Amino acid sequence: MEEKPKIVVTTRTRRPETTAKQFAFTAAMVPGGGALREFRQHAWETFNRLSLPTTAEEAWRRTDLRALPADQFRLPEDGLYKSLPAVPGELLQPLAADAHGGQIVLLPGGASVEFTESLTRKGVIFTDLRSAERDHPDLLAKIMGAIVRPEEGKFAALAATLSQNGVVLYVPKGVSIDQPLHSILWGPGEDLAHLSHILVWVDEGASVTYVHESASPDKSGAALHAGIVEIKVADGASLKLVELQSWGRQVWNFSHERAQVGRDANLDWIFGAVGSRLTKNFSDLDLVGEGATGRMSGFYFIDGIQHLDHDTQQNHLAPHTTSDLLFKGALKGSSRSVWQGMIYVAPGAQKTDGYQANRNLILSQNSRADSIPGLEILADDVRCTHGATVGKLEKEPLFYLKSRGIPDKDAERLLVEGFFDPIMQRISFEGVRARFQQAIHEKTAAE
Repeated sequence: MEEKPKIVVTTRTRRPETTAKQFAFTAAMVPGGGALREFRQHAWETFNRLSLPTTAEEAWRRTDLRALPADQFRLPEDGLYKSLPAVPGELLQPLAADAHGGQIVLLPGGASVEFTESLTRKGVIFTDLRSAERDHPDLLAKIMGAIVRPEEGKFAALAATLSQNGVVLYVPKGVSIDQPLHSILWGPGEDLAHLSHILVWVDEGASVTYVHESASPDKSGAALHAGIVEIKVADGASLKLVELQSWGRQVWNFSHERAQVGRDANLDWIFGAVGSRLTKNFSDLDLVGEGATGRMSGFYFIDGIQHLDHDTQQNHLAPHTTSDLLFKGALKGSSRSVWQGMIYVAPGAQKTDGYQANRNLILSQNSRADSIPGLEILADDVRCTHGATVGKLEKEPLFYLKSRGIPDKDAERLLVEGFFDPIMQRISFEGVRARFQQAIHEKTAAE
């Protein structure tokens, strides 16, 4: 008699997903009084109402925050920087010229400001956020929260509420600043929340170059940075803005940034990112005046388990506007990059010229790059192009270099430098290019 096979029925239950820990900040930590009291109180209410983002949200689908140790972060007390590692001297050197027109160093529980007296006499304001609250409350009331609103996300609300440090730059109408201005946010220490708010207003017909860098020691414990950057380039004005991110490998980094560019104004915006454990950056370019021009250039090189997620928007909100975005990145180890880009053309924004491209170079078997370009065009007389690539080093050039006696590491570095050359060509500052070249050398040399 033939034996019937036994049928075993099994049921599977889905493992419940762990939820992210919650921040331990309280209402007592919200700064009281001053010109920003109502703004901060509104931001605090928004912070409590919003939840930490999850992968169920489209903007965060590829960036998981469940490992974020939110409950352990604390605000630095006044003067804490005195007991922490000092800023390395090389970070204080000029990157965009031979000398600074002014320099601000933002520290845990403090700040230092150096500024040329001649620019003060011209009406230029370049100071830290606390000093601006005391000395320029009317200016802050006009611009703070006008471009990036607390409602834009949990981390935007956090920075708007509790930012203890920041930079305020105002260039009056018609004033041209020849020497670049520089600021650095230095974030040593363990379990600290470095919360920053940067405000830049270049008034009509004015021009300036501004370099801002965020950095911390590479070998330190977990830390958090949440920041807001609000930029207004008024009609006929010009701004060259360089942002460098070299956070230590245990820093969770979140930022919301937006620039509004007026009629016939110009913004040249350069990003560089080589640090952090995880970065989620929202960068929006709003071309709000006819004839406005904006260029966004991005460099990133990551390794290990680093995770970078850049979300960019090029919003053409007026006719005859031009945007040009190029982001290039290289990845090693088990790192991952995400770039999500969108060109939006509003109804009536005719004669728009928009371009975006993201190029990625994969240098290890376990690294991964997600590149997602997008277009939303609601006008009928435009020229918009976009593209994205993800690839490995080509074998033929690598073989050619090695056959000429060039060691493996040097051959790889030369090809990586060639890959990044289009970004280098867009950067007119030798010091910034040198910093990127240094990152390429260090990353390619690392095992």
